[in-house]
Amino acid sequence: MLQLMLPKQTVRTIYDIDLAALRAGGIRGIMTDLDNTLVGAKVPLATPELGAWLEGVRAQGFQVVVVSNNNEARVRAFAEPLRLPFVSRAKKPLNAAFAKALGMMGLRPHEAAIVGDQMMTDVLGGNRLGLFTILVEPIAKSDESWVTRNVNRNLERAFLARLRKKGWLP
Repeated sequence: MLQLMLPKQTVRTIYDIDLAALRAGGIRGIMTDLDNTLVGAKVPLATPELGAWLEGVRAQGFQVVVVSNNNEARVRAFAEPLRLPFVSRAKKPLNAAFAKALGMMGLRPHEAAIVGDQMMTDVLGGNRLGLFTILVEPIAKSDESWVTRNVNRNLERAFLARLRKKGWLP
């Protein structure tokens, strides 16, 4: 069970992801969480910097799909101006939304990565399906919901402590 919580890669922000290494590893599609991964949970639209990064990702030949547990109105308002396909109300870590995003991209699990800020949703769900998992630091913890802040983050701390104790993390 612990290994399912272990991301394949950890980075500070999405801007620190080595896209060339992903491409060399056979990754052709990127699923990304929205809140606290791309922007703060209370930020309605992409920043200019994020828009430029997403254009660069697509220019390098990656497909991108937003996969979010948030409601459709929130995800649509964010994704449509960027011309990004999306899956809302994803119910991560369940498989259905990840499978739907794979279908939208026409890819198999080993050809896609999931980028997110939560071990309990993004990493666990991605690992269960065989995706390349990338954990980023949350952008604005103060914007998180009560459940994320008080349940998920406490469980993450416990899992991180166990992973470090086993020597799986520095």
